[in-house]
Amino acid sequence: MAPLYAPVADSLIGRLKVFIDQRQLEAGMRLPAERQLAQELGVSRSSLREAIQKLISAGLLVSKRGGGTFMREQTAPWAETQLVAPLRELVIDDPNYRYDILEARHSIEGSTAWYAALRATQSDKDQLQYAFDATMMLNESENPDLAAQADVRFHLAIASASHNVVLLQTMRGFFELMQTSIMQSRQRMYSQQAIFSRLNDQHRSLLQAILDGDAERARQAAMEHIGFVHSTIKTLHEDEERQARIGRLPG
Repeated sequence: MAPLYAPVADSLIGRLKVFIDQRQLEAGMRLPAERQLAQELGVSRSSLREAIQKLISAGLLVSKRGGGTFMREQTAPWAETQLVAPLRELVIDDPNYRYDILEARHSIEGSTAWYAALRATQSDKDQLQYAFDATMMLNESENPDLAAQADVRFHLAIASASHNVVLLQTMRGFFELMQTSIMQSRQRMYSQQAIFSRLNDQHRSLLQAILDGDAERARQAAMEHIGFVHSTIKTLHEDEERQARIGRLPG
């Protein structure tokens, strides 16, 4: 499949996305003036304009005449309206539905990893590396919210690199649905050093397979990772329930 962006602008688009993430620019926020941004990135203004135009076309940015370039307000994607709404009620009523979602992720993330390995552009690979590096740095952070968000961004970067809109929107819907559950699960899993190290190794193997363009190895790495997360969360949850039952014994 042909790259999403022209090769000349490809690297700069990746750098722009990294800049946006680092500055934590959100919907409605304005990018620095063109001259300032070109100086910060060390590129020509013409190259910068080309890259910005690509991101405008992709729906990430919006240009306002005489007002500059802004992060675009994102409308609710199909997955959040058609997929998440009915499932959210099920999860609220019975948290065990999260295991159904993990089973679905097992298959879907195997597919996103496969296609990412086949289709990722250099810009995608830069984003994947950046997202992975963020998970490693924030694993050591005392802020579990940021660490969970970094984990989600890594998996969504893989879905984005698959260049399959349906897979990407489905993944976004799943993560929006499981945001609280992911944070709680990470806190339990990452508090144990052995599990912590294994999850990091799995993320690293998944990343490397995609960077190497090895679709089958990427698929297997993704499925192994989600399978491990599923079984680990289930074991931890069963242990907690067992301890709760013991605590309810008289005397």
